[in-house]
Amino acid sequence: MSIPITSAAEAGTPLLNNDVVHGSVDFKGRPVIRSGSGGWKSAFFIIGVEMAERSAYYGILSNLISYLTGPLGLSTATAAANVNVWTGTAMLTPLLGAFLADSFLGRYRTIIIATGLYILALGVMSISAAAYSFKSSDCQITAENLKACSPPQFQVICFFFSLYIFALAQGGHKPCLQAFGADQFDEQDPKECEDKSSFFNWWCCFMNTSVIVALYVLNYIQDNLSWSLGFGIPCIVMCLALIIFLLGTMTYRFRSQSEEISPFVRIGRVFLNAARNWRATPAEISKEEDAQGILPYQGSQQFKFLHKALLVPDGWEEEGKVCSISEIEEAKAVLRLVPIWTTCLGYAIIYSQSSTLFTKQGVTMDRHITSSLQIPAASFQSFVSVGVVVFIPIYDRIVVPIARSITGKPTGITMLQRIGTGILLSFLSMVIAALVERKRLETAVEYGLVDMPKATVPMSVWWLLPQYLLFGIADVFTLIGLQEFFYDQVPKELKSIGLALYLSIFGIGSFLSSFLISAVEKVTSGSGQDGWFSDNLNRAHLDYFYWLLAGLSTAAFAAYLYYAKSYIYNRRKSL
Repeated sequence: MSIPITSAAEAGTPLLNNDVVHGSVDFKGRPVIRSGSGGWKSAFFIIGVEMAERSAYYGILSNLISYLTGPLGLSTATAAANVNVWTGTAMLTPLLGAFLADSFLGRYRTIIIATGLYILALGVMSISAAAYSFKSSDCQITAENLKACSPPQFQVICFFFSLYIFALAQGGHKPCLQAFGADQFDEQDPKECEDKSSFFNWWCCFMNTSVIVALYVLNYIQDNLSWSLGFGIPCIVMCLALIIFLLGTMTYRFRSQSEEISPFVRIGRVFLNAARNWRATPAEISKEEDAQGILPYQGSQQFKFLHKALLVPDGWEEEGKVCSISEIEEAKAVLRLVPIWTTCLGYAIIYSQSSTLFTKQGVTMDRHITSSLQIPAASFQSFVSVGVVVFIPIYDRIVVPIARSITGKPTGITMLQRIGTGILLSFLSMVIAALVERKRLETAVEYGLVDMPKATVPMSVWWLLPQYLLFGIADVFTLIGLQEFFYDQVPKELKSIGLALYLSIFGIGSFLSSFLISAVEKVTSGSGQDGWFSDNLNRAHLDYFYWLLAGLSTAAFAAYLYYAKSYIYNRRKSL
């Protein structure tokens, strides 16, 4: 991660222009010198902000259901529904944030505004928790005293207001910060191009380190000391993050904007123009092409309809309305991402299980380290991050160099090969999860615990460790691979929207997972039978569900291989 520095004396005055980073400017709009800007010196400021933001995010998400069912007094079902809706929303708001950043505000301003929203949301959240302290030990909720035990309506409104401001803040923060970090590396410089690939690896490594800290420290504070303090500490952390981000301003590289028209407007115009002309008959299209001197389309049938955008729709003036070849190429670059996006939804559905069903498995198992100390089931989620943190250095320093010596590619393997490897590993994690759950059910039967749902099954919770760790290793391949792929393959003005598209995979995957669980429960629990998700987990069949997910993953992986094999990268360096 060393940064090459070339002084003016070493380079000589005539060669100073060679040190200028083309396509980038400093915070005052001036050309930037490579040796004094960007690279790892800027990236570390940005990574520090990401660590703060992720610790705040997971400090809220990981224990959100406990706060909703505790201080806010919601039922488990209602609380779970709220968590799912909020998580899906938080994963989709980056599309809005990326649009605002790429079209109007720029990434730098959007990050500052989003950080301010984080501080506002966490501040209101902390104040609302401090204003009213609900103690379940003093007020047991029953049908008779439900109203008396419920928190004030104002507190509930304040909390949910702050929660969705929090989701909106992620929408501006998540896609822009990572894209802004990647902007600090010049793709035209071989060394910085290689460093950019490592940047995505180390980004995820440091991010997961902060997640581990949040899962242990903040959750302990929230459960044992104070919810207000547990929300207030992330607020203070985000204040420090804003200061850190601003301190790096003089070193940052900003992408120079050569186009006055919003990239969203340009691409939207291509699809609108193509759609309007698509309705015309083939004879009319052919006649119009001849009249405008446009050659018949000779490329892939997948993008044939975009060729119609070269025509002038009836009623439109030609000047300023005709789509150029470069605009159509931009639209094609976005459109060709759709099959990859769609086929990765299977991975996203599996991804959402580690924080829900895996935890339910762990609750029923023996979690004792000593006779008096046992591990909270939810804390096992941290082993996903442990898998990421441990494997990233192995991947970056061992796997990539070996692969590079074999393939001759700077990144060792292509981005799509990396993504596919992780999808395969996630399939294996589901197979292991199904086998472990089968073993747990057999143990419950062996010890006569089938009708004792609250009894501890004499089977160590460490049986779950392989599936958690495999999830983490899969993330190193697929999660980071998707980040790099969607950043790299969109037009240069749409880097933020590229990362937002990657995040939306997991937002939609979260909604699909909830829908799938509801559908399976409805089908399997009819006629008074115990469904696959029975409250008595010893009569449930999570193993069947895991096998179902493994089957869906296999189908999605086959489709992914088909589209990945035919995918043509939009940059020669990405081969």
